[in-house]
Amino acid sequence: MEKLAEFIGIMLGDGYFGDTRLKITLNSVDDFEYMGYVSRLINSLFGEKAIIKFRKNEKTVDLFIFKRKVLNYLTEKGLLKSPKRNTATIPKEFLKFDLAVLRGYFDTDGSVVITNNNGTIYPRLEMKVCPSPMQGQFVQILRKHKFRFGVYEIGRGEVRIQMNGKKELKKWSNLVGFSNKKHLRKAQRFLKN
Repeated sequence: MEKLAEFIGIMLGDGYFGDTRLKITLNSVDDFEYMGYVSRLINSLFGEKAIIKFRKNEKTVDLFIFKRKVLNYLTEKGLLKSPKRNTATIPKEFLKFDLAVLRGYFDTDGSVVITNNNGTIYPRLEMKVCPSPMQGQFVQILRKHKFRFGVYEIGRGEVRIQMNGKKELKKWSNLVGFSNKKHLRKAQRFLKN
């Protein structure tokens, strides 16, 4: 159930869920390794191979599933159809696996930012969240697990949730983790000490 919760987080991040298809859109360069991870995850969860299409003249790749049984199953589990703006919600059943949902979401819509503050280099975790009930859900999850964070309005109802410093990064690494290796590589220099 934890892997399915992570998949729900991925869908809430870079997924599209419609009547006839499911699509996950990733950066074909930065997320190439992660694309393989998501493809294997789909296969292990649903017994289906994702159709992978690289977009011409773009650094983008789409993973598709057209199987009605998969779409029906996700609907039964409470995943709402796209568009996500104003409606995206973590289905109640997956709140028990809140850290896995958070990992899936961050791996797609989050970033590890390395900041130089007057010569002091430190990490910052950021994720943008569209206007929707999941904004409040993510805030509740972070509070529940006692993360120190800020929530900043960035326009059009979107917010940026931000956690600063090595201590929060180490806590994130221990509790949530990264399945997307691009984030882990950026964080690694701060996790070694």
